[in-house]
Amino acid sequence: MPIDHAVGQLVVTPTDKALLAAAIAAQAHAHCPFSKYPVGAAVLTADGEIFGGCNVESASFSLTCCAERVAVFKAVSEGHQQIVACAIVTAEQRPVPPCGACRQVLFEFGATMRLVLGTQAGDIRIASLGNLLPEGFGQEQLLGAVGAAESSD
Repeated sequence: MPIDHAVGQLVVTPTDKALLAAAIAAQAHAHCPFSKYPVGAAVLTADGEIFGGCNVESASFSLTCCAERVAVFKAVSEGHQQIVACAIVTAEQRPVPPCGACRQVLFEFGATMRLVLGTQAGDIRIASLGNLLPEGFGQEQLLGAVGAAESSD
């Protein structure tokens, strides 16, 4: 996979490469009998651990879970609450950003995280979650709503 190059003004780092490798490995386990669209993701926690995930489809489509959320849920279930980067790999010809639901979940665990978007052919795009989800909805909004409700009682 030819990933030793700069993307725009951002350089693909060794950590990005490790995340992409983990995402590619996870993609091999994708369960996508309906869409035939395998996705792999890997998240990097604040303390340096990497967790991979793949998309898992269900015949009841609303129960399907994207690769990014699987990776986040694995990290959180192992006690990691801060995510600093996420790599996503698809079979597309160009790098694909996460869907809206995944952007929201990623935001809640790392609003400023780095996104490394890749393809099986080795094309890479580096992005910021903040650029893809400006003014995201997070804990601050909920705490503000709870505080407002409590003060009106």
